[in-house]
Amino acid sequence: MTTNNLELTGAGGDKRGIGDLRAEARHARAELASTLDAIEYKFNVPKQLRINRRRLTHALRQLGEDSPGALVGIALGAATVVGVIVWFGASAVAKNR
Repeated sequence: MTTNNLELTGAGGDKRGIGDLRAEARHARAELASTLDAIEYKFNVPKQLRINRRRLTHALRQLGEDSPGALVGIALGAATVVGVIVWFGASAVAKNR
């Protein structure tokens, strides 16, 4: 027979009621759920990719509004790097024929 008025003696000799133990268990379950949510958030790769893409898009839009010249410079630099990589790749393939 259990009631909320019963007192239990724990390993430390303290007396806690069933209500206290249930509250502690609820708190531990909530903490565990929070930890599992954080782990899922961290290791959900597709979700992380979406979040990072949105951050990058927002940062580029903000940069375009603040200083469009810098955004154009970054775009030209990226296009140059891609062009050089393609050029070296194509020339390496042509030399191996």
